[in-house]
Amino acid sequence: MSTITIPHSKGLGGLGTTIARLPRPFWLVAGLLVAALLTWALLHARTRDQLITAPVVAQTLVQSVTASGTVNPQNLISVGTQVSGTIASIYVDYNSKVKRGQVLARLDPSTLQAQLAQASASLAQAQAQVAEASATANGAASGVSAASATDAADAAAVASAKANVGKTQAALVLAQRTQARDSALLAQGYVAQSTVDTDRSTVAQDASDVAAAQAAVAQAQAQTAAGAATVNQQSSTASSQAAATQAAQANVAAAQAVVQQDQLNIDHAVITSPVDGMVVARDVSVGQTVAASLQTPTLFSIAQNLGKMEVDINVGEPDIGNVKPGDPVTFSVLAHPNTNFHGTVAQVRINPQTLNNVVTYDVVVYAANTGGQLLPGMTANATIDVASAPNALTVPLAALHTSAPSGATPWGTAAGPDAGSAIASGSAARLLVDRNGKAVPVPVRVTLTNGTLAAVEPVDTAALAAGDLVVTGSQNRQQRKASASPMGGSPIGGAMRGIH
Repeated sequence: MSTITIPHSKGLGGLGTTIARLPRPFWLVAGLLVAALLTWALLHARTRDQLITAPVVAQTLVQSVTASGTVNPQNLISVGTQVSGTIASIYVDYNSKVKRGQVLARLDPSTLQAQLAQASASLAQAQAQVAEASATANGAASGVSAASATDAADAAAVASAKANVGKTQAALVLAQRTQARDSALLAQGYVAQSTVDTDRSTVAQDASDVAAAQAAVAQAQAQTAAGAATVNQQSSTASSQAAATQAAQANVAAAQAVVQQDQLNIDHAVITSPVDGMVVARDVSVGQTVAASLQTPTLFSIAQNLGKMEVDINVGEPDIGNVKPGDPVTFSVLAHPNTNFHGTVAQVRINPQTLNNVVTYDVVVYAANTGGQLLPGMTANATIDVASAPNALTVPLAALHTSAPSGATPWGTAAGPDAGSAIASGSAARLLVDRNGKAVPVPVRVTLTNGTLAAVEPVDTAALAAGDLVVTGSQNRQQRKASASPMGGSPIGGAMRGIH
């Protein structure tokens, strides 16, 4: 450690020597005193800074969400075609007013007409096949009837033959009895031998008749069996022909369906309007070929009612939670920048749309278009009023003092587009209010914010009224000189004054 010798000056030799000999604790205390004096001076200078204030205003505070979107008709119908073909003629153009059922265009029907003619020929052929099958079936049915009649006759012949067998058998029995009796009488000599011989001949003849009758029964039974087989065969043929007739009738039904479809295709070659409205888009020209395959091509777009429009607004994920159906909406379009249009939220669609990792949701707004100023496709810059505090005491956000980590800090750091999320509704804060030239803290509760203003309510026994001045910032002498220039002034816009 080096030492420094302070030379003695005239008249101060003893004082210098005395100062040099002062102990080190003395210098520490002296340094603390000097620092205290400097701190007091800075604080005193701070209290002499000019404080910027703003009045408490009683008004309706509205919290809103801003977004952009597109103006569209509420009901836009895309008119397509169900059949393929070439556009033969078009009867409407852009901005044409149309009625329901009015013809818009026609396709060339020549190919469709050829298909209809072919289908009609196939139908005629199927109908002829039905007639032929029906005639064959009727013949088979007649054969069944004839065979059944023959079978019945054979059955009658069997019965007759059986009756004849009984008759011959009875005659045989009688002849045999007569022979036996005459033979006994011959032995007694009462009858001649010729009589017995005749009886024997009669018995033989009757036996032959019985055999013949039994053979006739067998023959009749065989004919009956053959007739039954014929009936079964004819019945099978009739059933087969009836099935063929049904198949032919089914072919006729299928051919009729093809004819109907081809006729519908010809009818669909005439494109008509499904609703009353105005044509806003025509996507085809005469001579253009359209192909109706998996996706129906769009020929015209018709707005049903341009007096009622909808605005499809893309609202970001942070704001969509506050938007609900029924919220009032104010919007403007580039074509009429000085005109505000009004509408109402009709639907908040939950289908998300993600673009560049930004999630938005479609909010549908219904708006009247009585003047016809709104046109489809216009870009709308909309403001959705999601909450309001009527007749509330409002102060600038810069006047709030809160303890939130990202909330307001004294005098202005919370104002801006993110202030609404930084200062939540219902949070506690305090204001510095001018009371006879003194800044008095007043505790309040924040009820609503809109990015620049906050609606507040005094809590406990605190008093706050419209017209009270709240501190929003401070201004030192150098800032005061700068604000004295013609371009200077209060950042709140002339409604402030200084508190000394």
